Amino acid sequence: KKYKMKRLSLVTLLSVALLTSCVSKKKYVALEDNLSQAQSSLQKTQVEKEELEAQMAKIEARVEEYNSKINSLKEMNDSQFTSVDDVTVMSNNTKAKMRNTLKNVDPAKLAGAKTLQDSMNLAVSYKLKQSISDEDEDVDVSIDKTVVMINISDELLFNTASYNVSNKADNILKKLAEVIKSEPSMEVMVEGHTDSRTINTPMVSDNWDLSVKRATSIVRKLQKEYGVDPSQLIASGRSSYLPLVENNSKENMAMNRRTNTK
Repeated sequence: KKYKMKRLSLVTLLSVALLTSCVSKKKYVALEDNLSQAQSSLQKTQVEKEELEAQMAKIEARVEEYNSKINSLKEMNDSQFTSVDDVTVMSNNTKAKMRNTLKNVDPAKLAGAKTLQDSMNLAVSYKLKQSISDEDEDVDVSIDKTVVMINISDELLFNTASYNVSNKADNILKKLAEVIKSEPSMEVMVEGHTDSRTINTPMVSDNWDLSVKRATSIVRKLQKEYGVDPSQLIASGRSSYLPLVENNSKENMAMNRRTNTK
């Protein structure tokens, strides 16, 4: 009987052991399943994160592209040219600078400006007068109808009967060049004038020749030494046929020997 009871106890213990082992295995499998699901979820989250980052990068690239286009359009607008009297063109940037200059012009003179060309001439005239000091007695700046006129004495620019530019002209030509370069829309005609005395030398055939050569000498100097855009420059000569006064005295002849810039 004792033997049977021991056998029964042994079977019971064995059954308990087997049951315990079986439960532990189920938990292990469940944990493995949980781990697998967690890993799968993490991988899915990582993929979604990478997709979102890729989408964000595309959006940022598009925003940068749009900003670049906006800035480009703004620059194009600022550089758009406006026609002035169907001849000259002026960018919006240049017009803005001109408006700032016109704030300093005498209101009475500004009131007489009827066109954009008139306003432009006033602005250029003001800049020239500010640039050319009072000590430059051989230079006069004025507005003749719709043209800014700069009369420069022959004595300041050239030696007698010569078309080689004098060193005395360097200061005034440098100032003139600075004003021209500050107004990209401006075209400048350099016009040579002589008195009525005839001339005929191996280098100069007559007053026509002298007036043109003097004008081209000034234009070359403005371009080569002071960096003025040659497309803004025009050289011409009027010989002795457009005097300011009668050629009846040395003083009057000196006035007629001049170079106009307009």
